[in-house]
Amino acid sequence: MARYLILIYGDEQQWDAMTPEQRENHHAAHVAFRDAAGPGVLGGGKLQRTATATSLRAGDGGPVPTDGPFVETKEVLGGYYLMEAPDLDAAIALASRLPEVAASHSGVEIRPLVERN
Repeated sequence: MARYLILIYGDEQQWDAMTPEQRENHHAAHVAFRDAAGPGVLGGGKLQRTATATSLRAGDGGPVPTDGPFVETKEVLGGYYLMEAPDLDAAIALASRLPEVAASHSGVEIRPLVERN
């Protein structure tokens, strides 16, 4: 089985503007994704807002921490899943169930992990 990191991106302002019903539907879609993936989901989580991020950059005396994400962009990393799937096609089929795939302000990136021997 290959391992994939499913990165969930979106617009924080759009997420914040969701109605309670939209939030419930969004949550239900994630539950459906996890149910469909079953034991293939190895981990995952929702990230705190980008205002809480700390980035490290090179400095004269070593790494320098700065507030905020590494780059400024409208779509931010909001969560992730670590999962196993037989192949990329299976990972795509599962990730397609995530609500962020259908939202105009969101998206999902699928990245295979480098497997070490």
